[in-house]
Amino acid sequence: MSAEIVNLRQARKQKQRQTKEKTAESNRQKFGRTKAEREADRRRRDMLEKQVDGHKLDGPATTLPGDD
Repeated sequence: MSAEIVNLRQARKQKQRQTKEKTAESNRQKFGRTKAEREADRRRRDMLEKQVDGHKLDGPATTLPGDD
């Protein structure tokens, strides 16, 4: 008839860790992305940056006649 002695501080901390881990797992499933998704986004972003860079007008500013 011996009862197991439980340290309430340790039990409370353990319960808190378990709750945080459940929340973290839920967030990983909701907001996490696969490596393929990250790579696809990176490739899409690189392609758009190249497109924008290709349309930039570099060089000296031209003056119109009469702007002296």
